[in-house]
Amino acid sequence: MNYILFEEFITLQALLKDLGIIQSGGAIKGFLSQELVLFNGEKETRRGKKIRVGDTITLPNKGITIQIIAPSADELSNHQDEKAEKERVAKLVKSMNKNLKKSKMPQNSPKPAVRFPGT
Repeated sequence: MNYILFEEFITLQALLKDLGIIQSGGAIKGFLSQELVLFNGEKETRRGKKIRVGDTITLPNKGITIQIIAPSADELSNHQDEKAEKERVAKLVKSMNKNLKKSKMPQNSPKPAVRFPGT
């Protein structure tokens, strides 16, 4: 299978999670202790191993070979557009939440005193 890498690198843990081979980041230690993972033909046990374009990850017991490839110009353009849209939406939501928080509190009212249990 091919994996298109849009960044400079991806860690082994993130790659396996992104592909659904492991369920969570916490599962990687157990996975690496039970499964043989080959990085460019060499045994790999580091969850943070940086994987770049041109590298190959093989899971022989599962019959999976992952080839890391570079995106095409169109794929890269689409990825950058999607990333920019996500950032725009996140900024908009943050602004809306900030305005909502301000509107709930009357401007001239004093803030309520902090109360501690038992006082």
